[in-house]
Amino acid sequence: MVTIAAGRARHLALQRAGLAAGTARPDLHAVALMDPEQQVSGVDGLTTATTTVPVPPTGLPLAAARNAGAALALDAGAELLVFLDVDCVPATALLQRYAAAAATHPGALLAGPVAYLDPPPPGGYRLDSLAGTPHPARPVPPDGEVVAEERTELFWSLSFAVTADAWRRTGGFHPGYSGYGAEDTDFALVARAAGVGLHWVGGALAHHQHHGPSGATTAHAADIVRNAHVFHDRHGWWPMSGWLAELAATGVVTFDPAAGVCALGTVAGGPSSGGPGVDVVS
Repeated sequence: MVTIAAGRARHLALQRAGLAAGTARPDLHAVALMDPEQQVSGVDGLTTATTTVPVPPTGLPLAAARNAGAALALDAGAELLVFLDVDCVPATALLQRYAAAAATHPGALLAGPVAYLDPPPPGGYRLDSLAGTPHPARPVPPDGEVVAEERTELFWSLSFAVTADAWRRTGGFHPGYSGYGAEDTDFALVARAAGVGLHWVGGALAHHQHHGPSGATTAHAADIVRNAHVFHDRHGWWPMSGWLAELAATGVVTFDPAAGVCALGTVAGGPSSGGPGVDVVS
């Protein structure tokens, strides 16, 4: 099991409790930390290894951290890598379902459904009463079924699994991404080109813990624009077009894909953040 973390100590603690309570436990929980001061508390039944990834000025190195966590697991002899974001809690059968799917589809990129939790009640979430709402834009196959997916852009890195051999074929995440957005779509496209196609795994459920806003927020605008340029340079088209359009509608971003313009823009009534081009956020 590979998790990347920068803070989110309570999220990580509940995730690790969920791993320990599963019908199958990971042989190793490899945690890649993007905070040199962060500590990982021990949990009975979990063997843990940690590594620390330097954070560049451009933002959290999510792609590089996933690669570092995978390297830690592979060095320990892992044959199956299961990635779970720090804000996700595994359902009891998550690891068991991923392992079964990997046995029948060893060359696939395996993704389980993610259910979004309401804000926690007083005292926090309880493992025995987690009940969320699955993302409406992604399939939720019946328990135990593995379903091929042609829409590679639906892949997300919240929860997925891949055999060690298939991971090596992908080359891992492109480390040119930092901060928020696009590294997972890039990874899925590269994986598909390497013959590692996306499949959904019924029953490999993760619960997403509620937290502050994400997606097309002003705080992520610089990351989204910068990473969109990295992606465009590699693949020839603009990712995150919905988010970019939302940000453009507020004036935070200038986005004109036909003209090849994607840049931090002018907020209505405020100063310009720069003209067209990636240089505005370099």
